[in-house]
Amino acid sequence: MAIPNSQLETWSKQGSITQSASTYTSVKSALESTNSLYKDKDFEVIIGSETNTDRGHVLGLYLTKEIKSKDFFEAVDEIRKQGGIVIIAHPFRLLPQLSFKQPPDFIKYLDAVECNNGRTFYFGNRKALKFAEQHNLAKTGGSDSHFSFEIGRCYTLFEGDLIKAVKHNKTKIGGVSFTGLAGGLMSFFKRRIPKM
Repeated sequence: MAIPNSQLETWSKQGSITQSASTYTSVKSALESTNSLYKDKDFEVIIGSETNTDRGHVLGLYLTKEIKSKDFFEAVDEIRKQGGIVIIAHPFRLLPQLSFKQPPDFIKYLDAVECNNGRTFYFGNRKALKFAEQHNLAKTGGSDSHFSFEIGRCYTLFEGDLIKAVKHNKTKIGGVSFTGLAGGLMSFFKRRIPKM
């Protein structure tokens, strides 16, 4: 799935400085979309991928190639080989298939924890925030947008370079996740109602 032009245009209209174009399926498509359309714009687009591993969803940012492995440790290795950063996504969602199952000694493999996810309820996000603080990990926010109205609802605040900010635990989270229920319901029905 390429990052839709409408999403890139929405980011541009919002005056965003940095946007993470994370996709579930194709880093190549995301690179093509952003490189051809936005190479001369005054904001950075970070290419990423959310991979569903055997332990839960893992975000890799600053990618140039697809993450092929579904094994948590192998996926982390693929991200690292590309110079990317590793973030566990929505680790405390209510649905077991969307939460993160913690393997032994996994903290050393992480750069950050998504502590403000646009589709996670308050208590799940709060638990992620406490987890990140307990383990001295950087905090990130992400809209998890599947629809245009969700774009920019949750975000990561930082100064300068995102990689440096994450590595030095100098990030903050912002935004609200109240639209998550609406987006989640829309996604649920979109997958289950046959196209007319």
